Amino acid sequence: MALRITNARWYPKYHISTPGGWCNDPNGFCFYKGQAHLFYQYHPHSAQWGPMHWGHVVSDDLIRWKHLPIALAPTNDYDRDGCFSGSGIEKDGRLYLFYTGNIPNEQNQSMAFSDDGIHFEKFEHNPVIVAPDDKDVDIFRPDFRDPKVWLHGDTYYMVIGARTKDRMRGQILIYESKNLCDWEFKSIAARAEGNQGENWECPNFASVEGKDVLILSPQGIKRVGNMYRNLFQSGYFVGRLDYETGIFTHGDFELLDYGFDFYAPQVTKIPDGRTIMIGWLQSWFSVEVEQEDGWAGLMTVPREVHVKNGKVVTPPVKELAGLRLSEKSYDNLVFYEDTKFDGVEGETGELVMEIDLTETKAFEIDLRVGEEEKSVITCDNAIHLFKFNRDKAGAGGDGEREVKLPPSDKMKLQIFLDRSSIEIFINDGEYVLSNRVYPRADSTGIVFMPKDGAFKIDSLKFYTLGEGIPQPVVD
Repeated sequence: MALRITNARWYPKYHISTPGGWCNDPNGFCFYKGQAHLFYQYHPHSAQWGPMHWGHVVSDDLIRWKHLPIALAPTNDYDRDGCFSGSGIEKDGRLYLFYTGNIPNEQNQSMAFSDDGIHFEKFEHNPVIVAPDDKDVDIFRPDFRDPKVWLHGDTYYMVIGARTKDRMRGQILIYESKNLCDWEFKSIAARAEGNQGENWECPNFASVEGKDVLILSPQGIKRVGNMYRNLFQSGYFVGRLDYETGIFTHGDFELLDYGFDFYAPQVTKIPDGRTIMIGWLQSWFSVEVEQEDGWAGLMTVPREVHVKNGKVVTPPVKELAGLRLSEKSYDNLVFYEDTKFDGVEGETGELVMEIDLTETKAFEIDLRVGEEEKSVITCDNAIHLFKFNRDKAGAGGDGEREVKLPPSDKMKLQIFLDRSSIEIFINDGEYVLSNRVYPRADSTGIVFMPKDGAFKIDSLKFYTLGEGIPQPVVD
């Protein structure tokens, strides 16, 4: 039985989270029998990280999710210290899960399967891949994890995150199989060069609009100025995978998210051809105040993945409009003083704005404003710098994150507010900042503040949003 949630004050209204206990990385994101399945790293008996299980939610529409029974638990010799992250794929009507079995000083890749998408049986010949010990494969065996599987032509491919023996460089290994059971090592597909991290976790791979995209979460990237300020990052390479050689050639490493809290994203193709991504809306070793209430961690809203001018952009999925209950709308606003708008406030909600930057030199938007609390957005158009500050956001961590924007005459902001999170999408996902905040429930105000002359907003809409995840029952 899962740990009981004792207080729902910060429990999300529409973000995926645990029914009680700890959760981190999304796992096994896939479509099976017409439904979206998402699994996640789960410790059901504590709000602290512990022996990893796979929690499980399912959705008919990508926005309303329900909990299913635990899919995987660490019950075998090869995974006794945890069923770590991995992926899911359908083959011949059966759902297969690939995951990392964690044991002391070694990690392996194992498989489970299900014919109903609910109850899973582990493969009798697990593990299907053990860490290579050949002298020609430069790998540190205790860091060999997070398999992502996909089908290309008539062959299945798997990428696995790893690091070199000297623990100094992250890398991605690629394997291939004809039947999902028998796997052969193919190559080291990519390896860190320069300041790209000492360990590459949670690799995901997708072909997006004619480009190959390798998504990963490097550890150990060194801070450069105001870049890479989180302890661990998540980002991508755009390039090309040569399926004959198994070598991935690529451009520069780019961040997927510039906020405080984003890690280990997973992607999947859905039936209409779109690539969808969900990440962990948290960061390692950050403050998780909700642990005192019997739970910890949540997922981002689902995002589409596109490649635009060689860069990955991740707008929120269009299906999120299905959560909207009511709308408050304003058009052609020009004001010179701090301003609130009737009906534009809430503990949760969606704020959508089109800002005219030809007349707006600088602005501030305060979110989740209370008597002593606020989360602060600022933008200085003269230097094209956008910032999010949570020094006064409530009970959680403080600090500031920023992103440098290209010059533009317009800015679109789409902001999702939930009880303990703020996700900011700039210009349809060209830049995103995902953040955990812990304000009081009555900190609901939104204030718009010009900083140097006029604040000109072409359109402003605020939507109340319905529930997307079952709410805990608290006595």
